[in-house]
Amino acid sequence: MLDDNCSQLSRLEPGGWIGFWRRPFPYLDHSALFCALSDQLDWEEREIVMFGRRIRQPRLVAFHGEPGVSYAYSGQSLLAMPWGSALSALRVRIESLCEAQFNSVLCNLYRDGQDSMGWHADDEASLGPRPLIASFSLGETRRFSFKSRLTSERRDIDLTDGSLLLMGGELQRHWLHQLPKTRRPVGPRINLTFRQVRD
Repeated sequence: MLDDNCSQLSRLEPGGWIGFWRRPFPYLDHSALFCALSDQLDWEEREIVMFGRRIRQPRLVAFHGEPGVSYAYSGQSLLAMPWGSALSALRVRIESLCEAQFNSVLCNLYRDGQDSMGWHADDEASLGPRPLIASFSLGETRRFSFKSRLTSERRDIDLTDGSLLLMGGELQRHWLHQLPKTRRPVGPRINLTFRQVRD
């Protein structure tokens, strides 16, 4: 599943792993794709339920995929909008590289260093017991962190423009991940997490 271009493969025990490509698609115009997605996607600042109360997510969100696909998490349900040309073309590249099929993509736009994602796992039942998730980044570099549920061990990785992080095995069962806030002056970043959502 991971080819010679994979710059990093790490086991996160028990049973989880990540693969990381720093620039898997060297001929892809990252700047043009960033601009297209910024302009074309229907970005929303949605509310989620955390610790029993509703709060606004500190980022913008869009969800695209096959007709009828829906994804529920943190007290909200998203119905997939059509893929569109830019996402469809990227999906083909990522599916070929990962040797997997994805029926949807959750898109996050982090406008600056104060936009973030707290500790969580993508462990919803609709993703299955061992979900494979491909996370593609565009724009500013941001630090991405993993934390073991069992030992609190930490792992960090910098997600750069055009990089791809693949998460698999039992990673979502035993590890949490986050994109923390940063005080550094950083510009916007788009993250696209391709996934297979089941009925």
